[in-house]
Amino acid sequence: MEIERKQADLIDHYVKQASSLQGSSLPILILEATSNPSLFAFSEILAVPTIAQLEGTGQSVYLNMLRLFAYGTWSDYKKNSASLLQLVPEQVLKLKQLTVLSMAETGKVLPYDQLMQELDVTNVRELEDFLINECMYAGIVRGKLDQLRRCFEVQFAAGRDMRPGQLGNMTHILSSWLATSDNLLLSIQEKIKWADTMSELDKKQKKDYEDKVEEAKKLLSLKQGDTDFRGHEELFSESGGVMDHDEDRVRPKRRRHPMH
Repeated sequence: MEIERKQADLIDHYVKQASSLQGSSLPILILEATSNPSLFAFSEILAVPTIAQLEGTGQSVYLNMLRLFAYGTWSDYKKNSASLLQLVPEQVLKLKQLTVLSMAETGKVLPYDQLMQELDVTNVRELEDFLINECMYAGIVRGKLDQLRRCFEVQFAAGRDMRPGQLGNMTHILSSWLATSDNLLLSIQEKIKWADTMSELDKKQKKDYEDKVEEAKKLLSLKQGDTDFRGHEELFSESGGVMDHDEDRVRPKRRRHPMH
């Protein structure tokens, strides 16, 4: 997809830049990356050694900002705003977009009330405009706005960066899914084998039935032939038959004497 290619190109660009920069140039790069309207993944930038070296320095607030955009939400920012840099409008928009993605990871039906609370939106019209113009048009999420049920039904959402502790959990989930898939595949194979066996049994039973029908037809045909033969034999052998008629034809007739 176009958005995925663009993401990959941007990540590669910022990773290369971060690897070649030092000191005061890194905060500028972090501000630029977190404000970029097309970038929604930051863990690769966080992993760059020069970025990690900001930890414990006077510029660590920029590192915390990058972590917020990699793993946090708008609610996280509001809770910790005192220890974080003030966000520019582009960053506010980006963080709210990322908040929608985080919510879509945990549920495919997002109630309007919950969305309005998490995004600091005061009415449904404003919320729907945000979802349409800033999320769906941006290509980071697809879904259906259900005004009757007052919810957003998520059909697709781009994935966010995984927190450091999430990798082990993800591995466990994938391992469980793989085991379940293996068991399901084995069950399907057994059902296919059973179906094949039943099919062969049905074929054998059908063949046996057809053989019996054919045998019965032959038997009936033989009996019918025997009956016809016996009928003709009885016709020629019964008394008063053809021989008696012939004998009657050659027997001389008696003369009648005239009456006196």
